Amino acid sequence: MANIKSQKKRILTNEKARLRNLSVKSELKTAIRAVNAAVAQADKDAATVALVNAARKLDKAVSKGVIHANNANNRKSAISKKVNAL
Repeated sequence: MANIKSQKKRILTNEKARLRNLSVKSELKTAIRAVNAAVAQADKDAATVALVNAARKLDKAVSKGVIHANNANNRKSAISKKVNAL
């Protein structure tokens, strides 16, 4: 355990950030899974709605610093290709 006061505070704030990031990443996985499920059912309308929702969540995760911008763009590109192939 740290002895320095500022380091004790960093440990607490890092834990809060870790839990917040975990939650955001879980939401991303769920949103992308919804797109893939709609594509698997060949439901163009549901897939399009899920794609918009997933893209918003990915962009928000980038703005909060949870994932890198290129990572989000690669994920958006991959799910967009699946939806456009319908």
